[in-house]
Amino acid sequence: MDGTIQTLDLRKPSSSMISLRSTASTIFPNTNYFTAPSNYNMVAFTSNPCISIRRAAAPRLMATSFVQRLKPVLRAARSPAKWNAVATSRGEATSLGFSTNTIDDDQLWGVGSGRMSKIVCTIGPKTCAINNMEKLADTGMDIVRLNMSHGTHEWHKSVIDNVREINAKGRFKLGILLDTKGPEVRSGDVKAPIKVKRGQRFTWTIRKNVEEFDENTVDVSYDDFINDVHVGDTLLVDGGMSSFLCTEKTDTDVISECIDGGVLTSRRHLNVRGKSASLPAITEKDWEDIKFGMDMNVDFYALSFVKHEDDVARLKQYLRDNGCKALVLSKIESADAIHRLPQILNVSDGAMVARGDLGAEIPIEDVPLIQDEIVNINRNLRKPTIVATHMLESMITYPTPTRAEVADITEAVRQGADATMLSGETANGSYPYESLNVMATVAKSVVSRDSAMSQNDLFSPVARSPDNETAQDSRLNLAYAASTLASRLNVAAIIVFTRVGTYAKLVASTRPRCPIVALTPDENLVRRLTLFWGVKPYHIDFSNDPEETIARAINLLLEKGLTSSGDNVVITSDMLVKDKNTVNTIQVRRVR
Repeated sequence: MDGTIQTLDLRKPSSSMISLRSTASTIFPNTNYFTAPSNYNMVAFTSNPCISIRRAAAPRLMATSFVQRLKPVLRAARSPAKWNAVATSRGEATSLGFSTNTIDDDQLWGVGSGRMSKIVCTIGPKTCAINNMEKLADTGMDIVRLNMSHGTHEWHKSVIDNVREINAKGRFKLGILLDTKGPEVRSGDVKAPIKVKRGQRFTWTIRKNVEEFDENTVDVSYDDFINDVHVGDTLLVDGGMSSFLCTEKTDTDVISECIDGGVLTSRRHLNVRGKSASLPAITEKDWEDIKFGMDMNVDFYALSFVKHEDDVARLKQYLRDNGCKALVLSKIESADAIHRLPQILNVSDGAMVARGDLGAEIPIEDVPLIQDEIVNINRNLRKPTIVATHMLESMITYPTPTRAEVADITEAVRQGADATMLSGETANGSYPYESLNVMATVAKSVVSRDSAMSQNDLFSPVARSPDNETAQDSRLNLAYAASTLASRLNVAAIIVFTRVGTYAKLVASTRPRCPIVALTPDENLVRRLTLFWGVKPYHIDFSNDPEETIARAINLLLEKGLTSSGDNVVITSDMLVKDKNTVNTIQVRRVR
């Protein structure tokens, strides 16, 4: 390619394919060309070939360094294809065909991918000051989590005001996630900590109007607790910090024997192993908090203790009826939710794997398997997943993580989770910035290593069932083509122009090896896109002239340091046309 801008415009009609192929041959010599039917308005340029386009199905990657994920538990696949030739620069890749015993193309390109997964940080007393929050953003925080189990609306408003002030400076665009308290069952207040030992008899009661209980009795806030617990059930305090076996019951008391001792303090969280409380998913307090979030224009709601898809649908309908476009994420943390995972995730805008409470309600050895299943269902649905709880728990107290915690973060990223989350580590831990730096560094390392090795499925498209292919967004074909072009050309970024965010999410679901720069005229959408894998969202005003809009986009990337002169970028959109005609396009441009 010479120094002029080279453009691949995939909306060309068939009569113009000769000139288009001539332009493409400067990038893909010795390449097979597949022209889609006219209703697709696109062409895929492939080697040997790696994409085949069918009328009702999205492209299937065959001979590339992508590895198809066939089942959630599979990690191995056939060896990826290799390139014979070395890319001479980011913008001048050469392709001379495939062989089976040469070096990976990404190794030859020297791919140095940045962190693609996002990080959610819980704000608490240690980090609520604006300078502390700005330091978290500078260290790698993408989304601020408000835990409505703690703090008043006034306190949370002060945190939101700080986020708005930070965003207004232009360096960061932090999203805000409101996490509802949910129908928790808690013990009552105690005058002093109670130490319990293995084998000790202990009573849990719903009796009211008692001035003072003895040292072996604690009241419970939930009246139906007596009906939910049965003889033989295991009662867990704070997810298993101590546990009790129910030995007998009365009309008001659950008498138990301590299995694992500990210290009981006021308002401890109670679970019954394998059971969910008979409480509504959205409590009165939750509705008050949700309305507060609407007033504050938060970007995400994490709905706690979801049991049924109707719980999610009810909240989404309420938000839409009130003109709120915030995304609703289902927190999977109850035993009841496990039996309806596909239905719940299909209705939700995304999910959070809340492993603390989940591990208290199901066998702990099942938690990693459920986590993997949730991530895979959501990847097939093109929806985001946050993996949360106990990611770096030891760093609440210590300045360095355990090796198991590092492996935990690594596994979550390699499974394909869009985000990982810090809770107590940043809310009230002794080392909030160190823990965030560890998470960001590990997540970046995983992506860099996987991009270079190309031996697992992090950068792979997910296999899709033929049963739901017809229901897929037709733009998914274009998203796969853009991702493949970006990989083969080793471009600086994929630029996506979007008004509602759907197209940017589709491109993110294909897991390209470069950043996805999502440009939109909607400031609120910018923050909602902060959750999605690899997406760097920015606000830009669209012009009626497509070339003017593209010029603004290139200038923005140069200003942000996301590209430089001589780089190639892939531009993909369904709106860069005149006269209100919607045409799906892909362009490859050289930055000058």
